[in-house]
Amino acid sequence: MLRKHQIFSLASSSNPRRNLNVNSLKLFGFSALFTSTSTSTNPSASPDLSLTSELPDIPSWVSKQNTGTQPSGDDDFVIPSLATWIENHPKVRLVPTKKPEAPVEKLTKILKCPYLSPEIVVQALNASDLSVSDVSVDQLLKRFSNSWISAYGVFIWAKTQSGYTHTPELYNFMVDVLGKAKMFDLLLDLIEEMKQLKGYINLDTIFKVMRRLANARRFSEAIEVFRRIEELGVEKDVMALNGLLDALVKGDGVEHAFEAFVELKECIPLNSSTFNILVHGFCKARRLSDARKILNEMNEHGFRPCTVSFTCFIEAYCREKDFRNVDAILDEMKEKGCRPNAVTYTIIMHARGKAGEIGKALEVYEMMKKDSCLPDSAFYSSLIFILSKAGRLKDADEIFKDMVKQGVKPNALTYNTMISSACGHSLEEKALKLLKRMEEDSCKPDISTYAPLLKMCCRKKRMKVLNFLLSHMLNNDVSIDHTTYTLLVRGLCNSGKLEQACAFFEEMVLKGMIPKGSICTMLIEKLEKEDMIEAKQKIQDLVPNVKEPKITV
Repeated sequence: MLRKHQIFSLASSSNPRRNLNVNSLKLFGFSALFTSTSTSTNPSASPDLSLTSELPDIPSWVSKQNTGTQPSGDDDFVIPSLATWIENHPKVRLVPTKKPEAPVEKLTKILKCPYLSPEIVVQALNASDLSVSDVSVDQLLKRFSNSWISAYGVFIWAKTQSGYTHTPELYNFMVDVLGKAKMFDLLLDLIEEMKQLKGYINLDTIFKVMRRLANARRFSEAIEVFRRIEELGVEKDVMALNGLLDALVKGDGVEHAFEAFVELKECIPLNSSTFNILVHGFCKARRLSDARKILNEMNEHGFRPCTVSFTCFIEAYCREKDFRNVDAILDEMKEKGCRPNAVTYTIIMHARGKAGEIGKALEVYEMMKKDSCLPDSAFYSSLIFILSKAGRLKDADEIFKDMVKQGVKPNALTYNTMISSACGHSLEEKALKLLKRMEEDSCKPDISTYAPLLKMCCRKKRMKVLNFLLSHMLNNDVSIDHTTYTLLVRGLCNSGKLEQACAFFEEMVLKGMIPKGSICTMLIEKLEKEDMIEAKQKIQDLVPNVKEPKITV
């Protein structure tokens, strides 16, 4: 039987974020500090549920301080042409309402509260009148995938219900959530549990574990997982090896990937992808001579370098804006009978555009057409990006329209590019209409869809629209991650919305996410400037290691 320390050697993998969370909560008892605060200019008016659907409640240690700030007309402003859509969009209600709540809304409200541990989450869910048959566990896990305590609590709660069994896919999803949160001790327990269930561990499970370990720079442990996968019931073949090498390369550990390759190449039959992964890794690390050596070894093993191989070199030279060598690689490809594909042309065009060479970028488009290479959605998205960046918004709009005429359906990347461009040029109505069209086209948004929209709303102080977007995210099962919390705190700070900034900051910390030092310092400086001394102290207590701002005279 495979022992835990033999799989990962993770005996000392306790997570500092859990300690921070627990200590902060025990010290101040934050569960009692949440109070609903209406920002309506009419104190007698009943609260607007659409406004309180998703913004975290203002903590009492912030709201009871008189900051001298008043809601502005921007807070409630909604562009008239979009008002009906925004008002009628389903809200995830987090305050009492006379209307019956859908089960998923009720559980979402419970899970939004801060918890010390997954066990307390289970207790809260057990206290509800709902069972696992009332909701989709998959949906709840997606909604809280960036809050491991809530997600793991849901996972445990559902598992204990009679007549219910998690699928292997949900176990794998939970493995990824815990790995992303660097909770490797709990991940280890889950792997042991899956092993006992027989047949629940598959190659996808192993990929997720190796990738998360490599991303955490635990390279030797990722390699150890591969060495022992047969004990977990997974075949040690070339697909598994390529998964390991890919994880190590993407975690910036190409040297470890090469060492694993040298160790294992004699006992596992290789394929061309094995070599291309290493070529990509060395090119990414700007070690082009080592990448060439891999090409030579590839030939020795009977595999010809292909379009993927040469595209790795093209990407490396594009990164350096060395377009002379890009052209040389293109010539070499043609000499060896390798036709550039849409990915190759997209990389070159994107690099030319970012370098400000719009004319050259469009020449790539013409070159692509001459080679009878059909553009895909990624190519169109890149073309839209470089035209927008150059201020040629009308041209970008024409490309967006033309791709549909050419039979290429816009995907999330295309919409994200268009939305980001509109937000960057403060075209609020256009950006929101694109989100609406995305919804109408049944194109599922992701976290990159919302980031520029949230940033724009913070900048313009559109608090009602900000609430709408946060609710829209939850309805699409998009979980707020560390980067988005940082964006919100920074944006609200810069807009003078310190109460809301503190609320998001606290929610971020209580979910086990450690804010960057620069964000902590920024918030503290703003609070000190507004003489919000108690709020400043609470922020410092939440993250004890934050430095005092420098006082300039």
